[in-house]
Amino acid sequence: MTNFAVYINPGFTNKQSIFELLINLQKEHRVLHPQQKKLNFFGDAEQQDILLEPVKLVDFVGTSPVPKIDCILVFGGDGTILRAKDLALKTSAPILGINLGYLGFLSESTLPEIRASIRDLIAGKFKILSRMLILCSVKRSGALILQREALNDAVIYKGENPGLIGVRIFANGRYVFDSRCDGVITCTPTGSTAYSLSAGGPILAPQMEAIVLSPLNPHLLTTRPMVFPASDHLLMRVHGLSQAAWLQLDGSNSLALCENDEVIVTASKRSVKFIKLSKRTFYRILRNKMNLGK
Repeated sequence: MTNFAVYINPGFTNKQSIFELLINLQKEHRVLHPQQKKLNFFGDAEQQDILLEPVKLVDFVGTSPVPKIDCILVFGGDGTILRAKDLALKTSAPILGINLGYLGFLSESTLPEIRASIRDLIAGKFKILSRMLILCSVKRSGALILQREALNDAVIYKGENPGLIGVRIFANGRYVFDSRCDGVITCTPTGSTAYSLSAGGPILAPQMEAIVLSPLNPHLLTTRPMVFPASDHLLMRVHGLSQAAWLQLDGSNSLALCENDEVIVTASKRSVKFIKLSKRTFYRILRNKMNLGK
């Protein structure tokens, strides 16, 4: 691996330390591996306002030829990795998360460990794991008005509605239940350790292919989270709104929802790849970062 894309949390206050680290990595690689190709770092034009040398700007969706990216170095927390998902889909490159945030559940490395991580990448000491995406579509009066993928979750939230809203849920055209609640979370196995977990949803191993549905504060005690096969077609129709609700995708408000809008969630045909360097299991990460069983 010699061609790396770089994606940085724009809110990180000491970005200069990252660019200095990348320059030093280039110098060290030239000394240690003079016969190999040099390390190259590329950045998406989306981040042109924050990127400095040695990162070269590239328009990954333009018509000009672009370099083949071997790996995306994502400097930030889990939220930054979610935003870098689009770059991973543009380049078909796997993500290596370098945690600068609070939890860093999706990260595999840290700034102090990055030199050793790059050495392992160059030496081929890694695995690539794929994580499923969900495809979220919104129909209004039968017309498709939004279609977007999410790595973590799609959330219907009541927004500024003062009371509960109604969400009527169907799977493969069959009625499941109707809930008066603050909203509904549909998530991937990756997202099962995020917002859905806070709402009482189950934890799924990341290599699984399934969709979790977790109602938010349902009025009835009998309304519980459910797990559906990834092959299922979930449809949620919102009703009982006094004002617009919101659809949030991977933590960002994406669309104001109106009465009888239909939110359709299916498994995407695409996936995002992640670099796995360490021998830490998913369960060990749960114990260490989420205090599972303690």
